[in-house]
Amino acid sequence: MANTLQAKKRIRRNGRRTVVNTNRVSRIRTFIKKVETAIESGDKKVAAEALQAMQPELARGVAKGVYHKNTAARKLSRLSKRVASL
Repeated sequence: MANTLQAKKRIRRNGRRTVVNTNRVSRIRTFIKKVETAIESGDKKVAAEALQAMQPELARGVAKGVYHKNTAARKLSRLSKRVASL
């Protein structure tokens, strides 16, 4: 249990940030799933549009610190390759 005021404040802050970051990661996952479902349906046009919508969300996740830049680059690269192969 935290004893100092600073540690207590840090616990409160961490709780608020956890909610924000969880929502951000969930939103990015939703965009990724949209791309994957479009790929599975076989529609290249829809998949390419979904990929274009996912790219800035993933970049924002990196900028905000919820994803590592290499993780985001890997996800983007793999999805781009799958869309291109349709």
